[in-house]
Amino acid sequence: MRPTNRSALFPIANRGSLLEGVALTALATLAIVAPARAQDTAPDPAPDTAQQQADDEEAGPVEEAVNDYIDGDSPPPPGGQRDIGFEADTLEYDSTGDTVIARGTVVLREGDRSVRADEVRWNRPAGTINASGNVRYVDGDGNQLFASELELTDAFETGALEDLLLVLREGGRLAAERGERTEDGRISLVRGAYSGCAVVTEDGCPKTPSWKITAERVVYDPDTSRVRFENGFFSLFGQRILPLPTLELRTDGGPNSGFLVPSLRISRSNGVEVSGSYYWRLAENRDLELGAYVFTEAPPMVSGTYRELSNDGAFEATGYLTRSRRVDPFTLASQGEQDFRGYLSANGRYNLSDHWRFTGSARIASDRTFLRRYDISRDDRLRTVGELERIDANSYFVVAGFATQTLRLDQPQGQVPVALPLIDYRRRIDDPLLGGTVTLRGNSLSIVRPEGQDTQRALASAQWNLRRVTGLGQVVEFTALARGDVYHTQESAQTRFAAYRGEDGWQGRAIALAAVDVSWPLAGPLFGGTQVLTPRVQVVGTPPISNTDIPNEDSRAIDLEDVNLFSLNRFPGEDRFEDGARVTYGVDWEVTRPDWRVSANIGQSYRLDDKAIIFPDGTGLSDRFSDIVGRTRVRYKDFVSLTYRFRMDKDNLAARRTEVDATIGSRKTYAEIGYLRLDRNIPQINEDLGDREELRAAGRVAFADNWSVFGAAVVNMTNRDEDPTLETDGFEPIRTRLGVAYQDDCIDLGVTWRRDFVSQGDALRGNTIELTFRLLNLGFSN
Repeated sequence: MRPTNRSALFPIANRGSLLEGVALTALATLAIVAPARAQDTAPDPAPDTAQQQADDEEAGPVEEAVNDYIDGDSPPPPGGQRDIGFEADTLEYDSTGDTVIARGTVVLREGDRSVRADEVRWNRPAGTINASGNVRYVDGDGNQLFASELELTDAFETGALEDLLLVLREGGRLAAERGERTEDGRISLVRGAYSGCAVVTEDGCPKTPSWKITAERVVYDPDTSRVRFENGFFSLFGQRILPLPTLELRTDGGPNSGFLVPSLRISRSNGVEVSGSYYWRLAENRDLELGAYVFTEAPPMVSGTYRELSNDGAFEATGYLTRSRRVDPFTLASQGEQDFRGYLSANGRYNLSDHWRFTGSARIASDRTFLRRYDISRDDRLRTVGELERIDANSYFVVAGFATQTLRLDQPQGQVPVALPLIDYRRRIDDPLLGGTVTLRGNSLSIVRPEGQDTQRALASAQWNLRRVTGLGQVVEFTALARGDVYHTQESAQTRFAAYRGEDGWQGRAIALAAVDVSWPLAGPLFGGTQVLTPRVQVVGTPPISNTDIPNEDSRAIDLEDVNLFSLNRFPGEDRFEDGARVTYGVDWEVTRPDWRVSANIGQSYRLDDKAIIFPDGTGLSDRFSDIVGRTRVRYKDFVSLTYRFRMDKDNLAARRTEVDATIGSRKTYAEIGYLRLDRNIPQINEDLGDREELRAAGRVAFADNWSVFGAAVVNMTNRDEDPTLETDGFEPIRTRLGVAYQDDCIDLGVTWRRDFVSQGDALRGNTIELTFRLLNLGFSN
């Protein structure tokens, strides 16, 4: 045997396994570098003759072995030629055992597969490769296998394994004393352990996984990414807590049919709650989850969630059902016999063609307190919507309808509108005369109430827009609008607030508007960054418009803010339109530098005529000069974010609107504060414009690597001066929450205490304690 050094990458045609590459490398290596042997009884031959003689003596057995294998019965691989890479520090050939031996940092590669080891032996008669010493095998899917010894077949597939660790591409790890690869490609392990957790820290130090599954027998199927355990145990933080006679899970995080982790909750309304669910994978694009809930203070409940995904769209439906006595929401007295109570939610979207699509959602509850009683949702209204849309590059068309179920205890359902149909069409065309674009629009809406005002509306409009940039950089935008409306109203006297009523019968109006908007961005350096200062002026003129004869269905929640200061119509919706002439002025400023971004704006408007104003008092628009509005935003990296919005009284600069949203900290430790105060002094004749004050706070503090404490609170700070209908002193907690959690790369544990301070029917105020347990990379959750 003769050692040599060699590293090569070469093509091999019509071979049946990786071992031919090893043999050819051995042949080429020995043929190139083997030194000539001197003969004592013969004269020295010419150099070429001596080299050839040495090659024949030393490489003959290797060449013969390779040729025999090539000319044998093994069929060529599909496609003919393939590339096999080979590296080794030393290479030997044992003619006695017909074995090629590579030692020292041996690397074999074929496509996406590779083997690294301290030593590799190819036994030609047996057709096997035996790798030993720090073996690392990577298959075509990216899974890595570490072992002390590894046997490969002549198809470059794993065979017997000893003392192995399988690192899956998806992140999980399988370890076992020994194993083998079966004929169907699965890996069968003896005394195996699996975990989706990391086994080393960020610093590279070893650590014990938070959870693991051990079993006498483990079977891994790389084709389906599934692992099956037999006679196993689930261990948490090193302690066995749950026997697992048999368990199958997916290592790629994909769904797999089976029972999900149960949850535990304690509340005043329902007592002790234990719930569990079964996940059923119906097909690759469909699944179903069935749940059951058992309470000590309420009858049991069942639930179900169905999901479906297709090439054209997606659909999801969730339902809850129980049988219990309903209660009077005001007296809490039981109402008769037991009855079915429940909730249904469904939504979906489907693309019917390249331009057409349908979107729909439905939400309905059996009564007004069911969702809060079982802690499903805290919404106070449920909306059912359906939309059929057509969208292309220059037009939009929609036919829609919606209905709302109120869950507010003080609102009659008969007063809640049903809108069907809502039709809207818009088309954008280029203006061939002056340039710019023209947007044509048609809209109709029908609103009916079982016990209230009914309204039908139709409108048609044309809006022209032209935007130009002057040589000095000013941005000038011209707008012209012409619109006609037709309304029909019935039962207007049943509307509670007179300001929202219209005149019964048919009403019509015409709207015209002209506007010019000029802004001038000015850029320059500041504080090592760049600043942009943009003064802006807008002039809008509209002839007198008949508004009071028209019912107000969608323009009720009017309030001057920074976002609508420069709107052509500062009323929301279509039923009210601002008339007269006005000038609006303001300035935007923004500075950016590395890690920092600060922006601010401020503005005001002034009416150029003294005609009657239809804006309610307290909205900031009821006088010729409007209130002053603005916004400031500060952001530093992802550590600090602050937004402050305000409206100041034009006369005394009193704060009429103060809104603050602030976040400071990292993803692990942070604090969030939200504050809103509306002190507008709006008369109580407008139900949508009441004053209020609210504080929201939340935070989390991380400690001891993976532990954290967290909390949140919502407080109503409105007092009787701001809302005479209230009986609070200006500090009324609505909901508080406090908890402790442990979370690492693969597990989430927590205990949360929550207190609700407001009762609604049989959804009683009181404490709720909830346990959370999730295995993050297996999809199991509470």
